Amino acid sequence: MAASGRAVVVGASMGGLLAARALSDAYDEVLLLDRDALPATPTSRRGVPQGRQLHVLLDRGRQVLAELFPGIGEELTARGACPVDLHGEVHWYNDGHRMRRAPSDLIAYGMSRPLLEQVVRERVAALPGVRVLAGHEVTGLLTVGDGSRVTGVRVVPGGDDRTEIAIDADLVVDAGGRGSRSPVWLAELGYPTAPEERVEINVTYVTRIYRREPGQLEGLLGALANAMPGQPRAGIVAPHEDGRFAVVLSGVLGEQPPTDDEGMAAFAGSLFAPQIGELLRTALPASEPVRMRYPASVRRRYERLRRLPEGYLVFADALCSFNPIYGQGITVASLEALLLRRLLAEAGTGLARRFYRGAARLIDAPWQISVGTDLRFSEIPGRRTLKVRLVNAYIARLHAAATTDAGLGAAFLRVINLVDPPTRLLTPGRMLRVLRGPRPAPTPVRQVQRHPA
Repeated sequence: MAASGRAVVVGASMGGLLAARALSDAYDEVLLLDRDALPATPTSRRGVPQGRQLHVLLDRGRQVLAELFPGIGEELTARGACPVDLHGEVHWYNDGHRMRRAPSDLIAYGMSRPLLEQVVRERVAALPGVRVLAGHEVTGLLTVGDGSRVTGVRVVPGGDDRTEIAIDADLVVDAGGRGSRSPVWLAELGYPTAPEERVEINVTYVTRIYRREPGQLEGLLGALANAMPGQPRAGIVAPHEDGRFAVVLSGVLGEQPPTDDEGMAAFAGSLFAPQIGELLRTALPASEPVRMRYPASVRRRYERLRRLPEGYLVFADALCSFNPIYGQGITVASLEALLLRRLLAEAGTGLARRFYRGAARLIDAPWQISVGTDLRFSEIPGRRTLKVRLVNAYIARLHAAATTDAGLGAAFLRVINLVDPPTRLLTPGRMLRVLRGPRPAPTPVRQVQRHPA
């Protein structure tokens, strides 16, 4: 399809940048509008509060970004990002069971969110016809008389003159993130509210950067201990640019990681990965700790609406916001970008309906992984189907078996990195190895002193 017309993207964070990359093949002009003043260097900004927290780009996300932006992996590495063999260079403690390590081709990148966003934004801004307009706040939608088609956006630009202007567009994409205004804007046009699925996880997490020294983490590049029933605490260590480590400590169900040195070290020492506690006891801090709260995972089911306006799409976190502990958001947004690019190349009518149906299929697996895992905690409200209970019991057995069977650990990592579908864990051969493997003994609950928020 020859490029023509104008597309507008609301939000120039990762979701918006990925949407713009997909749109650039189909439209002469793509405008990214963001209310923030966008930094010229990798710096945190107000519109991306999670930017100061630990970030890891999952293997499938790495693959898709390399397809959308050839050579970006090498560029990220040159600018300080650290490639990590997820199976061979990370200490994994799942439900207290230490996964047997083995070399693999599962590669993630450890880096700050501002670095990743800066590199991608530079790539997108260099695309023909793409313009990034900082300091432009979108306040509403333009439509045809009956509201059946969105024809642009109302915008208040930055600067001294705050007069609202209209920007016409053939397609508007809302990549405004978790604070998306789409539910309000569409309700103003008379459209029903999209059904929502919510899981109230109430996770609090604290990230701090530390200097990286030889010999830390027993010479590896990462460590993870997950939260589980009876132990609502978790911790992750990942490499950061400039020769540093990023450490995130998290708690669910009201568990609050502290932000003082002694409290953080004690919290880390209560985890099943002893390497994390040792790191916090001995490493030199390179930043102040930053706390963030995430109340609920939210999925908006636009594919279930019978009426949808043409010329308008909801994208990335505005469509589905995942529990950030699982690191799925950027990878899912990149897969949605591939979907959107393909649908635009195919042309045809009913883009919104085709996109939402395709996006729902992309979201299903990571949503199943994150929500199913969260629902292991009996205190979290939600429907626990027989399938959810059986899968959680099976995964508990798999974690125990993966202490001696590296192949099972590799299969699990490929699923949580969204490289393989969850069904790959249920092949007859793997199920037999899980059932024949060590049984998970009752994991001792670590009695630790809680710290006030």
